[in-house]
Amino acid sequence: MAKFDSSPGKAESPDPAQPANAAKSAGNRKRAGLIAGAGIVAVAAAVLVPLALGNPTPAPPAASSPAQSAPALAPAEAGPPVTYYAQPGPPAGSPLEKVEPLKVDVSNDLVGTSLNKGMTGISLEATDLADPDLSSDNASMVKLLQEIDQPVLRFGGNAVDRRFFWTSSGEAVPADYKGDKTHPVKAVGPADLVRLKTLLEAGDAEVSLTVDLGHYNPARAADMAKNASAILGNRLLSITVGNEPNGFVFNDVKAGNGYSLEQYIRELKDYAAAIYAMAPNVPISGPGAYDQKWWQPFVDADLPQKKILTFHHYPLSNCDGGVPQDSPTLANAMSRTMHDRGVNYQKAALAVGQAAGLETWIPETGISACPGSNETSRTHASALWAADYALTAAQLGITRIGFHSSLLTCKGGPPLSAICSAGAYPFGNGQMSGRANFFGISMVAELEAGKFMKVNSSGGGPAFSYALQNADGSTSVVIINENDPEKAAQTSVTLTLPGKPVTGTMTQLSGPSYSAENQTVIDGAKTEPKPLAKRATVPGFAYKSQTQQFQLTAGTVTVLNFKY
Repeated sequence: MAKFDSSPGKAESPDPAQPANAAKSAGNRKRAGLIAGAGIVAVAAAVLVPLALGNPTPAPPAASSPAQSAPALAPAEAGPPVTYYAQPGPPAGSPLEKVEPLKVDVSNDLVGTSLNKGMTGISLEATDLADPDLSSDNASMVKLLQEIDQPVLRFGGNAVDRRFFWTSSGEAVPADYKGDKTHPVKAVGPADLVRLKTLLEAGDAEVSLTVDLGHYNPARAADMAKNASAILGNRLLSITVGNEPNGFVFNDVKAGNGYSLEQYIRELKDYAAAIYAMAPNVPISGPGAYDQKWWQPFVDADLPQKKILTFHHYPLSNCDGGVPQDSPTLANAMSRTMHDRGVNYQKAALAVGQAAGLETWIPETGISACPGSNETSRTHASALWAADYALTAAQLGITRIGFHSSLLTCKGGPPLSAICSAGAYPFGNGQMSGRANFFGISMVAELEAGKFMKVNSSGGGPAFSYALQNADGSTSVVIINENDPEKAAQTSVTLTLPGKPVTGTMTQLSGPSYSAENQTVIDGAKTEPKPLAKRATVPGFAYKSQTQQFQLTAGTVTVLNFKY
């Protein structure tokens, strides 16, 4: 898989701060690895307190205290009962380290970018199109798509240029296509797209496809585009020509003859012309490269159809430890440096796309592309990273992002995958579930669509804040508290809002430690956030006060919504 198959993989995506020799050596590395695990059972207790309309409500008990009822107010003053959100605290006996208070000021001024539904999605291998589990008959897969609200399923990965064979006439797979027991060659045809459409409709999802460039055949790619356009209709967002063509020279796709950027542009034009003749309304997205030198030539290529700039990014993919700051460690994953470098790489791609008036997507990403398990695999830290990475990208102006995943088993399958199957390795029984990073994706996906507001924040250690102006006039504030949940005390937050709220609700992703596996939860359960109307009130909510003060547990993603 492009990242999670054990076939010769691609080199990891170089970071602008990464030394040139590290980026070069990256090209010779294999990729394969995903994630497993998600869920903790620290269920928050609800505290019922009457709300005195027009006056600040009394603060609820601390999270570690038993739930208590506040003294009853006089009937004339009391409003309906309020359920306060009670967070899990640090594990008992933790050596609490004080965290500098966090100050967050939300302005009425807008950033100029928006968070739209469908921004987050899942990336899979092109050969997964042949999997019968991608169907509306698979209730577990439908449920996962619904939990990341109107996602994009992207099909590409390392498989597409090696082991993926499109045929609309039932031809036999050519003998030169090579696979193995875990990563077999797969033929895909129109019937597979018909089945996929049932899943897309049931899960309210869209799709982006990739055609095989490893075996040069523009006519076959055009036939796939024609069928995909006719079958999938408006749910088909784009077609990409090849997966990470900049890596062809380093791996087994074109290694024998070499492969240049100039050759790619020539072949891209051939494919685009053939696809346009068969499906003129389908945009071409690309180059899907992790080498910045390939972005501008794609933008400049004269193609007849609309273009979308795409790039791939795996920040912590120095697998041999040669570049310590790029190694997949928990310390790196949860550092402010990691956040800032992600911002810089995304900005570099956006500068190219925006100058040409093109949308910019990240159809394939993950915390690491290193084979097998590492410190970040299957961990709660990956959930925190995924939520922050997606929100950073959206706030900067990136409009689609796909977290690379696998349909293989939770046990034995790629440990960095956001989803996985129950059952025996490698293919399992099709009962799909989400891992820790999936729940981080869900926290972002379930946000209301809105416009990013300017935020000024200070203190709080490694904490990152975002705000959205929603269509109904409410404000959503997201605070990602990446302080260590095993050691850090709760963070005191002072939030200044652009209005005087009459309600304030809260939902939260939490976990007991950075390294916890299968213990990431949202509102105490392994599921999507509660619907907005059913969420508990922010602890200590101050009625009609622009200033809200509360505590946040470390290692959490908290979504607050304020109505005025």
